[in-house]
Amino acid sequence: MEQPKNNFKLVTEKKNARMLLPNMLTLIGVCIGLTSIRFALSGEFHLAIIAIIFAALIDGLDGRIARLIKGTSRVGKELDSLTDMISFGVAPAFIMYFWKLNTFGRFGWLLCLVYVICVALRLARFNITSSQEPSWKDNFFEGVPSPAGGILVLTPLIISLSGFDYIKLNYDVVVPIFFILTSFLLISKFPTYSFKKIVIQRKATIFLLFTIVLFFGLLLIYTFNVIAISSVIYLGLIPISFFHYKKMKKIHENDKIQDDDYLEDEL
Repeated sequence: MEQPKNNFKLVTEKKNARMLLPNMLTLIGVCIGLTSIRFALSGEFHLAIIAIIFAALIDGLDGRIARLIKGTSRVGKELDSLTDMISFGVAPAFIMYFWKLNTFGRFGWLLCLVYVICVALRLARFNITSSQEPSWKDNFFEGVPSPAGGILVLTPLIISLSGFDYIKLNYDVVVPIFFILTSFLLISKFPTYSFKKIVIQRKATIFLLFTIVLFFGLLLIYTFNVIAISSVIYLGLIPISFFHYKKMKKIHENDKIQDDDYLEDEL
């Protein structure tokens, strides 16, 4: 009777060990997000932006690693949401407040509060969303995800650091617009691409690898330029994803009607 107990203990320890790595990555993301606020306090906004980008990369890795090594857990899920709240909710709001919004007085602080509340609502909705959705819907998020929202709201600061001197922006107008727009997109039900289930043909693998290497190479050399352009491209993809979602929904609804008609004919 003692042997099963030892086996159970061994299995439990293996499970805990698998959970350790993704949860450690998530906690590192928390530290990086908080450190970005410290950089903003010191006026080192370029380092604050880089810290948020690193936090976003870690956010994209921890969940995938957890699923790969079968180390998912409820603790990890809740911890991931807490990290997103800090790194892509609180941190970007403080960064933008220290950079520009503090000159707006109470209105600037109100914009920060509204944005952070919208991030919290977005994460709460994501956590309670049923997973029993049709598989094709996995290609889309409902609203803008919090990491993308965090980078979008920082876009005016990123543009100012990018060196695009020919772009003359009135940041007193642009910053509030980006805060209001991003807050709306976070809590909206606008379908946006999730990029979770991208099918790459074997012939296109080499081209994809070349594109990834080129992107990260440019990111290292022209960091803020690439991030600024990526943000603008992402904004442009939102209406495209909306129409793509509507098209996919219509196709699957028609397929369902045809299946129901076929079953009725069989009966």
